Amino acid sequence: MEIDVPSKCIILNVIINLFSVLDLIYWRDVRKTGVVFGSMMFLLLSLAFFSVLSVVAYLSLAVLTVTLSFRVYKNIMGAVQKSGEGHPFKQYLEADLELPEDKVKPAVENILRHVNCTAKEVRRLFLIEDLVDSIKFGILLWLLTYIGSWFNGMTLIILAVVAVFTLPKVYETYKVQIDNYVGLATTQINKVLSQVQAKVPFLKKKAKTQ
Repeated sequence: MEIDVPSKCIILNVIINLFSVLDLIYWRDVRKTGVVFGSMMFLLLSLAFFSVLSVVAYLSLAVLTVTLSFRVYKNIMGAVQKSGEGHPFKQYLEADLELPEDKVKPAVENILRHVNCTAKEVRRLFLIEDLVDSIKFGILLWLLTYIGSWFNGMTLIILAVVAVFTLPKVYETYKVQIDNYVGLATTQINKVLSQVQAKVPFLKKKAKTQ
């Protein structure tokens, strides 16, 4: 099946963006990753200590102060030097901010696809389509109650951001050792699950009919 040109462009853009994100996560450019990671941590820590409204107001005020100071400075320099450069932000004011429909529509369709898939999986787990999977899901929810009692939502987000910017790089550096330990742990877990399913027959998954 031949892929049309717009679809090829969308796929190419997705691949390029994916590689850009991976470059950030794996610290390929230390300066760029440091700026992104530092900015995200600053924003998250600000939201952890202040309300969302306060953070948005202060950041907006800071940006407005910078742009206003730069505009006044350029006007003064233009009047002194008589350069007549015009508005310093003219190119940004004339830039097109409208989102192209050909790029927005595939993104929305992709989001809806994931939402529908998630909804079906949640329905399957809550309505006990498979007993083993629902029990595993229940255990996960039980563990989340303990995690929620230890950390609030913002702390979990901060920990997740730190993990995203540290764990992949650590795994890349110590891949062999980590794979060995994960393999041993997986073997032990599978052995325990096999023993439990052997002693409790109703936990065995039913073979799906073709």
